[in-house]
Parts: sequence; structure tokens; C-alpha cells
Amino acid sequence: MAILVSAGVAQFADGQAKPYPAGDVQKTYDRLLKEIDKIPMYDNHAHPGFADDSDVDAMASPPDESATLRLRDDNPEFVQGAKALFGYPYDDFKPEHAKWLADKKAAAEKAGGTGYFDGILDKLNVDICLANRAMMAPYLDSKRFHWVFFGDAFFFPFDNRDQAASTPDMGVYVPLQEKMLSRWKKQEGVEGLPADLAGYVAFVQKAMEDNQKRGGVAIKFEAAYFRSLHFSDPSGDTAEALYNKYRSGGVPTRDEYRTFQDYIFRRITDEAGRLHLPMHFHSAVGIGDYFSLHNGNVLNLENVLRDARYKNVTFVLVHGGWPYEREAALLTAVKNVYLDTSFQTEMLYPSQFKEVLKQLLTLYPDKMMYGSDAFPFNDALGAEESMWLAARTTRTALAAALAELVDEGAFNEAKAMELARDYLHDNAARLYGDNKP
Repeated sequence: MAILVSAGVAQFADGQAKPYPAGDVQKTYDRLLKEIDKIPMYDNHAHPGFADDSDVDAMASPPDESATLRLRDDNPEFVQGAKALFGYPYDDFKPEHAKWLADKKAAAEKAGGTGYFDGILDKLNVDICLANRAMMAPYLDSKRFHWVFFGDAFFFPFDNRDQAASTPDMGVYVPLQEKMLSRWKKQEGVEGLPADLAGYVAFVQKAMEDNQKRGGVAIKFEAAYFRSLHFSDPSGDTAEALYNKYRSGGVPTRDEYRTFQDYIFRRITDEAGRLHLPMHFHSAVGIGDYFSLHNGNVLNLENVLRDARYKNVTFVLVHGGWPYEREAALLTAVKNVYLDTSFQTEMLYPSQFKEVLKQLLTLYPDKMMYGSDAFPFNDALGAEESMWLAARTTRTALAAALAELVDEGAFNEAKAMELARDYLHDNAARLYGDNKP
């Protein structure tokens, strides 16, 4: 560190940052990357699990969804990930070659135990991973993988036929929410729907409390896939009239359903504050042909994030609002709002992600957190390679962003490493109470 400090002092000779790097950026990058590689990471958002585990998400991809270039399984970087993690002996994923990888993972799944995915974290120098899953799996070590459970199912207690028929994608998503709600009801011993709105709210809040007791560290919402992220604030009387109207049957109009959901969301937020349970929101572009960029725009949440009633509720903007990442970063000026860069770390190449980080880390760096959004694509190409891609993209892009800022005179290398540690690990560790390195 003494070398890093002395190397950066010259950048402050006239106290004015420059618009272009003044030194040898490559050498600064090399020094920083060497140190950044040593920092354990805290992954704020991932979907760890084997490919045949349906609980890796409360949702599923619609058939024939489009994949961005870097997330297609012919990306040669995934081959490099398989080589780094498993010693994969081939240079492509031809079916006869990919079988080698699929067999290795099938054997690990059959063997059981928590050592396999712990070993993946160790190879990637990841300390803790937040597992966004419908339910946790016994093969994930709860000391390393902390559960983030899903709350969207609470929005769908009535007849959902109009919701499911609205788009082909919703025809996939809505039945899965109905299934998830049935699981929560079974967990809480609830048959049918409670007799009144107060009973339904009590069920929702009790499920949240019980999930926290079962290890849940946050509640996640994928609401942007179903509706606008703008939540109004309807009265209890309005919501109660809707509940009484549709509890025993009938199909709500879309406006009626949205009003009811807005009310339930507000009660969920109240309970999250009482439980000190962070609320995570999908805040970026989504999969499928019918995802609305307008409805999913992170600015739709501003009325909630800036609501003084929720100043004790922690909000996390998962995926950092991309492609509205600057707007999302500016929302973290609110003291209880945080952001992670998951999904961007896989979709964007390092040169592209570097530019994102240069902005984020010079706005509110104490609110920015690393995330992978790792997910199993198929039997061969799993969450493991996805984790590798996100980790390598992040470390290299971070080193490049900080190297340019150092050589532009924004700050010295010691400050750069402080920012790196905060973003990669310490901000999340402080937020969730995991204060070990």
C-alpha cells in the first residue's frame, strides 16, 4: 500500500483533475488490478443453483426469449470460465464437448453437500452471495449463501385470467406467481383467502416475518415484469371494497387489480420497515418480448423512495436501473437507497462497464455494490460460469475505471483502493451486517 500511496501523490501536484489521463494508465491499471484481485467480493444479487432446480427463481424465461450478444452460449468467454473453474479441456461448447461439463455438474449435484458451490465462491474470491431464490436448497451453505425471498406473489390473490392473457410472457409469469402464493399460504397454514382485507394483510406480513426467521435477509420484487414500478397510495376503504368484491370470485379489471396491488405494496413496505428487512427491486431492462421499458424505468419508484414515511426502510435498486443507471445512481442520494450493478456485470463488456463505474463511483460510492446476477443457462453452462464472467468483468473494469481516474488526478491510488473495497465488499457487508473481510 505504501507503493500505491506514493505512486498517486504526483497526481495532486496542481490540485486540478484533468479530462484526460496524464500518466501511464496501463501501469496504473496493472498495479490496481493486482490489489483488486485480492479483495473478497460480496455478491448482492445472484441465482445460484443447478440447472434442473426450479427454485433458482420465482420466475421463468418465456419461450424463445432474445439474448444479448454476450449472454449467448457461443460467447467464448464462457469457455474460458469453464477452463478456469473446472479445467475444461475443450475450446468450444459443441454438444459432444459440453457433455463433459454437464456430467461434471451432474455428479456434483448427485453427491450433494455444500462443498461444491462453496468451492466456486472460493475460486472466485467471493465471500458472501445473496441467493435470490423461490426457496433455498440444502446444497447451498447458509453461511455463504444468504436467502433473498420473493414478494410479488402477494400481488395476485384473485382470479388472474385477464392478467395471464395480457401477453404471451404473462402467460408464463402469472401461473408461477400463483404457485408461489400457494406455497406461502401452505407455509402459513392458510386455506383459501382470509375473510377480510385485514386478514390478508396479516397473512402477508406474517409470511414476511417467518421468512426472515428462516434466514431471509431481504425481500425481492420483480414487479417491473408485471406492471409499472409507480405505486400509488390508495385508501384502506378502497382496497377493502376491492378485496370484498373479488375474494370469492370474479375477474378484476387491470385498473382495479393495480389499485389493490398498490395498497398491498404499501403494507409490505410498512412491514419491511418494522422488520428492518431491505426491499430489493428489479430496476433494469427485462427479458421477453413484452417487457415495458417505460413501466420498468427506475424513476417510477421515486415517489416511494422519497416518501418520508419510509425513511427507515432500506431500498436496493438491483441491476442499477440500466439503461437508466445514472438516474438510479442519483436516487441513491436518498440516505436509505442503495444500488447494485448485477446483470450489467455480465451483459456489458469490460470496456463498456468501465464507463458505468467511472460515473457511479464518483457520485455516491458508499451506496454502490457489486452483484453478478449469475444464473444457470443449461446443464453445461451454469451459474458457475456466469459468476466467473461477472467477477472477471467487474475486477478488470473496476481497475480500468479507477486507473483512468487516478491518472486524471481525481484521487490517488490509496483512495482508489478504498473505493474498490467499498464497492466490491464493504458497502454490502455493512448494509447486511456481515462485517468480516
